[in-house]
Amino acid sequence: MRDPDALMARAGVRGDPDRDQHFLVDDRVLDRLPGYLPDGADLGHVLEVGGGTGALTDRLLSAADRVTVVERDPELAAFLEREFADAVADGRLTVVEGDALEVELPAFTASVSNLPYGVSSELSFRLLPARRPTVLTFQREFAERMAAEPGGDDYGRLSVTAGHYADVEVVEPVPPEAFAPAPAVESAVVRTTPREPTYEVPDEALFMRLVRAVFTQRRKTMRNAVRNTAHISGLDDPEAVVEAAEESLLSKRAGALPPAAFARLARTAVEVESR
Repeated sequence: MRDPDALMARAGVRGDPDRDQHFLVDDRVLDRLPGYLPDGADLGHVLEVGGGTGALTDRLLSAADRVTVVERDPELAAFLEREFADAVADGRLTVVEGDALEVELPAFTASVSNLPYGVSSELSFRLLPARRPTVLTFQREFAERMAAEPGGDDYGRLSVTAGHYADVEVVEPVPPEAFAPAPAVESAVVRTTPREPTYEVPDEALFMRLVRAVFTQRRKTMRNAVRNTAHISGLDDPEAVVEAAEESLLSKRAGALPPAAFARLARTAVEVESR
């Protein structure tokens, strides 16, 4: 495996916190990341978002049949093509220069990525709807919120929306010194294993809007949260939805409800607004 420090030296970069560049340089963590994919994961085409200087890219090329890496820094994208020229020539590696929030992503079978923390949420919700297994490194606080269960302080919109697409597990904490330069926060590795939800959602866009809306008023009961957030949820008649919804849901706060409860609310809203 290529040495992460040597890769940084050859690339002529140090990382830039102002640009959300923190390169993962701990060999032990890097070596473990591909192995965190769920058993039986398809390694036919692995997507890496934020390739940096290629330390993780190198490990992925050893594990996968084919790798596509998206890198927004033009100089680093060019470096990756030079450093892994043989894999590029063989068709095993494709380097895409551009912002992963804007470029067209390939039909990947799994993703293993050390994501830029400033856009963790946006990138997660580009990847998760594809319903492919992922191993992603986040700020630890974000990771714990993503994996949180109902009733805890960390449980919120992120927990519900991530859990709609996959089982989410925090599989390893990562200390700041594993990165260069070291970030000011601890990090963590998250595994997502895609699955279909155990509940039915008649309108996924409405479901997501409702979840977003009521968590803006998580200290209020659902009755008041639904009434107060039509400008976010898009409900035409929130009062009618409240009248039709079950009392056991309306009397609770959003943070105490499992995802299936929000799905029931979405079904009620669809029924009311289609009358």
